[in-house]
Amino acid sequence: MNLLALDVIGVRVEMPSNQPIVLLKEIGGTRYLPIWVGAVEATSIAFAQQGVTPPRPLTHDLMKDLLDSLNAKIDSIQITEIKEGVFYSAIKFEGGRSVSARPSDAIALALRTGSPIFGSSELLAEAGIEIPDQADDEVERFKEFLEGINPEDFQA
Repeated sequence: MNLLALDVIGVRVEMPSNQPIVLLKEIGGTRYLPIWVGAVEATSIAFAQQGVTPPRPLTHDLMKDLLDSLNAKIDSIQITEIKEGVFYSAIKFEGGRSVSARPSDAIALALRTGSPIFGSSELLAEAGIEIPDQADDEVERFKEFLEGINPEDFQA
C-alpha cells in the first residue's frame, strides 16, 4: 500500500446537515480528504489543534496518558480505505503492532502525540477532492473560519 502524508487542516460544521467534518490535506499535493466525524471527536480534535487543556482529561487525553505510562509509542496513523461510506484507519505502533481505530479517534490521538498521519493513495484517489493551487484563497478563508470557531460550537 502506497501511503501519502496528510496534514490536519481543521474541523468545521457542514451545513445544512450540521454534521462536523475534519479536513485533511495531502502534504505536497492538491487533494483534500473530508471525513465526517461525531461532535465529541470534533471537539477533541479542535481542542488538540488549539492547544486547549481541559480541567479533566478527555478520552483522547486519557488514551495518550495510558500509552505514555505503558511506554508505547505510536509510529503513525494510517487512514486506509472507505467502504460503504465508512472510513477505516489503523494506529501503528513502534515494534509493528497495529490497532484498528475510527479515523476521528486516530486523528485526535495523533494530534496529541505528534504522530504523523498517512492516507493510502487508493483512498485519496477514491475519496479525495482536488483543489487546484488557484483556490488558495478559498483554503485561506476556510482557515480563517477555523480560527474563529470554538470547541463549544461542536457540543450537541
